[in-house]
Amino acid sequence: MPKTVDILRPQLFKFGLNLKHVLWGGDKISTFKGVTLDSHDVGESWEISGLKGRESVVSGGEHDGMSLRQLIMRYKGQLVGKRVYRKHGNEFPLLVKFIDAHKDLSVQVHPDDALAMRRHQCLGKTEMWYIIDAEPGASLLAGMSRTITPREYLSHMEAGTLLDVLARHLTHEGDIFFLPSGRIHSIGAGNLLLEIQQSSDITYRVYDYNRIDTNGKPRELHTEMALEAIDFTVSSDCLRHYPNHKGETSLINSIFFDVHRIMVDGSHHLEMPHDAFLCLMCIAGHATIDCGNGQLTDIKQGESFLAPACVRSLDFKGNATIITATV
Repeated sequence: MPKTVDILRPQLFKFGLNLKHVLWGGDKISTFKGVTLDSHDVGESWEISGLKGRESVVSGGEHDGMSLRQLIMRYKGQLVGKRVYRKHGNEFPLLVKFIDAHKDLSVQVHPDDALAMRRHQCLGKTEMWYIIDAEPGASLLAGMSRTITPREYLSHMEAGTLLDVLARHLTHEGDIFFLPSGRIHSIGAGNLLLEIQQSSDITYRVYDYNRIDTNGKPRELHTEMALEAIDFTVSSDCLRHYPNHKGETSLINSIFFDVHRIMVDGSHHLEMPHDAFLCLMCIAGHATIDCGNGQLTDIKQGESFLAPACVRSLDFKGNATIITATV
């Protein structure tokens, strides 16, 4: 007899808290998300993740307690889209985080797909940042301030002067930074941001301000491993510009992810991407969403949802700023 196929009805998936405690974290994420936490060192909230060991788990509804991977294994193309499933199988292709940099993050770089696959048998990491809030004078590092050679890089590493050749950017609410694999970078203190990236956790740390970890030892650096990954040329497209208007605006369109901002002012109708899922992250305000299942879903600042590919359209009502991401 033919195998019975589970049918996924149109709905939105919300996931439970998935927080990462780090030495550079703070308490902005708890305030932003409206949750009470005992600790003050939360650096990351993994909103939608399929990475093993840090997978998102459904909170509420008939699929409560199922991991994102289990959802994909059960519903396949109905959840992520047939074309996405053909390419990525049971691996969810994006990782979405909120990040609170109470202190400077380490200076780091990520390998591209080819290098990551050769060394680690996984995807590389291209990412983008949307600045949700920036304290006065906050900044970040992205790219080189001048083109250098690999030999110069090693000399700067030995002399402790790497920061002298990195490009620093002051940050403001609404700024977007695009960081393809190979672009050296560091989030500076005072930034609260949304990060959308390939589903990879491969990081080469090259400088960490001589900080000591919880075991009293300097944190490991990956000077030699980063050598093959770093793009040593100057990049002019780190800070991206976009029209600042209400409704829907395209922020980033790349081979790795397609990101839009929706500013809901009363109501907004959104057609789903063709044959693909959609991640929804609310960074301000509150709205309701009708995904065609006869029920309204509330979404407010700090909350994220996954709309499966079986949903055809979304209707928003309220006043909210929502970032969407798909592949």
